[in-house]
Amino acid sequence: MVKLQILTRFLMLIALSIVALVIFAGAVLRADGVPVQKADLTEQRVYAYRGWQSMGIFLHPGEVVTIVARGRWLYSPEVGYIGPTGASPSRYPAPSYYPLPNGIGGCLIGRIGENGHPFYVGHRATILSDALGLLYLRINDDIVTDNDGYVTVEITVESPPTD
Repeated sequence: MVKLQILTRFLMLIALSIVALVIFAGAVLRADGVPVQKADLTEQRVYAYRGWQSMGIFLHPGEVVTIVARGRWLYSPEVGYIGPTGASPSRYPAPSYYPLPNGIGGCLIGRIGENGHPFYVGHRATILSDALGLLYLRINDDIVTDNDGYVTVEITVESPPTD
């Protein structure tokens, strides 16, 4: 009788493990069995306390990328929590040593490739890629270790029309 109970529990544990594995596989694999890439996720986070963050999207010249951002983050206790458009540029302009100098402090910015030139994103931007490389996003701030929060971004990429 005791052996039957142990065997039953063991079989239930195996069955539950298989169910958990199937659920996990469904979460990380697309219907065609290919792993879900970071770029395939509908919503990604850009953290205020990290530097340049790859979005996992490789861009080619001529592609059009649209970025829509929502959320709030903190880049200065003096300013408080703000959205991806950044702080008031008349009160808190970005100094010359920020990643995107003389712009808006605390805004969402991007670049294409490891050495690409930063550009303003804010809450929405549509950019024509002129470079080959990964898309990176971050907050426009020089010291990120004292920041808090994140913004979520939705990114779409359109290929250039072919003639």
